Amino acid sequence: MEKGVVAVIPARLDSTRLPRKILVELAGKPMIRHVYERTSFAESISRVLIATDSREVARVVEEWGGAVAMTDTNLLSGTARIASIIDRIDAEIIVNVQGDQPLVEPELIDKLVGSFQDSTADIITPVFQITEASDLTDPGIAKVVRGNDGRALYFSRSPIPYVRDAPLAEWPKRVTYWAQYGIYGFRRHVLENFNTSLPPSQLEQAEKLEQLRFLEAGYSIYTFKTRFRQIAVDTGEDLARVRRILASQPHRESG
Repeated sequence: MEKGVVAVIPARLDSTRLPRKILVELAGKPMIRHVYERTSFAESISRVLIATDSREVARVVEEWGGAVAMTDTNLLSGTARIASIIDRIDAEIIVNVQGDQPLVEPELIDKLVGSFQDSTADIITPVFQITEASDLTDPGIAKVVRGNDGRALYFSRSPIPYVRDAPLAEWPKRVTYWAQYGIYGFRRHVLENFNTSLPPSQLEQAEKLEQLRFLEAGYSIYTFKTRFRQIAVDTGEDLARVRRILASQPHRESG
C-alpha cells in the first residue's frame, strides 16, 4: 500500500435542495471542478478522485482530465460511495471532501492529514467555534461536544450543551460551542468495514448525522480547531454568496 494520501470527492448529481448543484457554473467552471482543483492544491494529497453514480458527471470530469470512479446509484451517502470503491484506492488515509464545497481550503486539508501523525484516532474532522446564537439553533450546522483531548463526544443538530441558567442568546458567552467543518479523514479500515458491518444506527437515524454511526460503533473521532468556517452550497442564496467570493479572489491555476 502506498504511503500517499488520497482525497475522494463524492459527487451525487440528484441533490434534493439544489438540483444538479455540483455542475452549476461558478466563475466559468462547474462547481465540482473548483472542489477538485482546490483539493489538489493540498500538498499532502497524492491523488484526487471523484466518485459518482452519474455518467454525465463522469463525462464532465473527464473533459478536464480529472480522475473519476463510477459507483452504484443505490448508495445512500458519500461515505458509502467512497467505501464502495475502497479496493481501488491505494492509501491508508482517505480524505472525504464534499462536492458542494467549492471554497474548501487546501491548508485545512493539509492540517487534517498532518493530524494523523500524532493521533490514534480512526477519524479526524475540523471544528470551528460558534459565536452566534442563531448558529446554535440552525439545524444545518452540526454541533460537536468535545473532550479536553479533542475527542468528539457527540454530534447534534440541536444546541448542545444546554445552559440551564441563561437565555439562549447568552449561551455562546457562557460555554464554548463548536461546529463541524464537513471534511473527514478516515483510516482505511473504517471504510473497509462501512458497507459490510456498519449498519445505520438509531442515533444517526434520529439526528440524520452519519458521524453518530461511528461513535455508536465505538470508533474514535478526533477534532481539531480551525479558523476557517465551512461554506457549502445548499441553496440559491449560498450559490450567490460563493459567486461573490470567487469574483473577489485572485485566479490560481491548478498544478
